[in-house]
Amino acid sequence: MSVQSTPGFDLQPSSERVALESNYLGDASFNFMNQYLPDTYEREFERYGNRTVASFLRMVGAEMPSNSDLIKWAEQGRLHTKYTQCGTTAGAGDDTATWQVNDTLVPTGGSIAIRKGQTILVDFNGATTASNKAVVTSVDYAAGTFDVAYYEGGGQGAAGTTAAASDATIMIYGSEFVKGSDSMEDSLEANDVFFDNKPIIIKDKYAVSGSDMAQIGWVEITTENGGTGYLWYLKSEHETRLRFEDYLETAMIETVPAEANSGAIAATVLGNPSGSEGVFYTVNDRGNVWQGTNPATLNAWDTIVQRLDKQGSIEENALFLNRQFGFDIDDMLAQQNSYGANGSSYGLFDNDEEMALNLGFSGFRRGYDFYKTDWKYLNDPTMRGGLTSDVVNGLLVPAGSTSVYDQILGKNAKRPFLHVRYRASETEDRRYKNWVTGSAGGARTSGKDVMEVHFLSERCVCVLGANNFFIFKS
Repeated sequence: MSVQSTPGFDLQPSSERVALESNYLGDASFNFMNQYLPDTYEREFERYGNRTVASFLRMVGAEMPSNSDLIKWAEQGRLHTKYTQCGTTAGAGDDTATWQVNDTLVPTGGSIAIRKGQTILVDFNGATTASNKAVVTSVDYAAGTFDVAYYEGGGQGAAGTTAAASDATIMIYGSEFVKGSDSMEDSLEANDVFFDNKPIIIKDKYAVSGSDMAQIGWVEITTENGGTGYLWYLKSEHETRLRFEDYLETAMIETVPAEANSGAIAATVLGNPSGSEGVFYTVNDRGNVWQGTNPATLNAWDTIVQRLDKQGSIEENALFLNRQFGFDIDDMLAQQNSYGANGSSYGLFDNDEEMALNLGFSGFRRGYDFYKTDWKYLNDPTMRGGLTSDVVNGLLVPAGSTSVYDQILGKNAKRPFLHVRYRASETEDRRYKNWVTGSAGGARTSGKDVMEVHFLSERCVCVLGANNFFIFKS
């Protein structure tokens, strides 16, 4: 058995760009010229419940002002040094060797972070079970090479191939100097990683003529923000506002930067929009990506935890999931109970016959704490729910804040991992602008017999420490 496709869910929007006959009830629905009075329900029935999808950024982020077209921040690099693509021409059993560092992460100019007198561990990347420990005897920074002397009497554990190969991983674990020797010859400079993003301008508008504002209706409208009444234009204006507020969030999630050869860059009619880096784009680019079926076993979550170990090791994390992913986690956790396979005990494993059976979990701990919640944006069929390509099943967001250098403040500041920056100054606040023009509805700004309600915001999202985020994709 399965859920049948017919009847399904309606995707026809209730909002139209122009007034259509289907928006109104006239003689086609009721003939008011006869003697019989129809029995009508005046109030709209909210058949789709709360239709808004915004909530994600309000739950995990914060909003802060910015005074510039460009927002830059610095993130700490790694504290310790490890190179994974090192080659040598030395043979097995050699007491000394010259190693070449071939990692692409080495700064331009071959400035490797290895110094004379440091001690290293050499792992031969699975070519042999043997490993070596050695002391660095000299370094050629221009060539990106260094000489070592092995501590083991048997010399190098495996033969090298070429200096340009990726024979071994080399890790620095300390240093050794003899009595009376000079100090360390060179020093290391901290190397931050810099990122930036730019705000985009988001707009919307609702317009209604003065005559339509004076038209009374028989249907009492209702909207998610509490708007009620018998004036139909109120419904459209309220829904425009709600739609705009949703777009303030979904634009921050979905926006992407325009590529150099893209049509958006060439769209002069729109002023050559250049886009911005949204949450999904950033996590795909600099974060962690789970591709395939949802992780629904402890082994799968072990691989996720092991990846997080290699990143920031954030203790608490929030999972924002579509409905199926949430069910998969509930089923995985239920199987850890000896009675879970028969469905007799879920939740805290203390259900009884007098209570409703709790078949869900709010979180779990496996190395780190994970708190899960359903993300309506991924379930709503008018948004990402039901997509068949570029499917996102969930997002893992680290909880708490991180320390970054803020160029506006000129000092280090605590910032949430995920937050929004909006344009503002002493004379202009563009977080959420709303104004009315025309000559109707109390406006006195022009001779047009209309009321136009304008909405505008200029903002971008900052994803700090994207290496601590996980995106789950099908």
